[in-house]
Amino acid sequence: MKKIIIFTIILFSFGVISAQHMNNFKLGEILTKQADTIQGQAGNWRFAVNDKLFICLTDEKNNRMRIISPITEVSNIDEKMLKNCLIANFHTALDVKYAISDDILWSVFIHPLKELSDTQIINAITQVYNANYTFGTIYSSTNLSFPGAIGQEKEKPKERKLPKQKI
Repeated sequence: MKKIIIFTIILFSFGVISAQHMNNFKLGEILTKQADTIQGQAGNWRFAVNDKLFICLTDEKNNRMRIISPITEVSNIDEKMLKNCLIANFHTALDVKYAISDDILWSVFIHPLKELSDTQIINAITQVYNANYTFGTIYSSTNLSFPGAIGQEKEKPKERKLPKQKI
């Protein structure tokens, strides 16, 4: 009986600790604390951090949230930059990605809203900022990177024949 009570307490504690209940109200408070300036309303904010523009959009009904920051118009990007963005999405952008929408290159963090913690939101803002700031140089959202990052020497891929597929 004693073991069951201890197990129940541990299980309950884990559930309380791991459960997140982020909503527009709490998110708005966090964004306001992090931003140099902010405007908008619940679910649709524009804010600035160190002269970088951010937009945060939420959909509480469908449990979605995104923090985005415009980097440049697509017409300003050459093929090498675009390739470096794709490589960074795999190696150095980590929780954010470079993405194109409406002819703009964006730094983007997308996540379920309710499951976010305060710390994750602050980290997301930092990573979106860094990916925007380092575009054109190291294309990175943090100091971490996985092997094969931009600037690392790459081995020439081995040639291999693909099996014939029936149509």
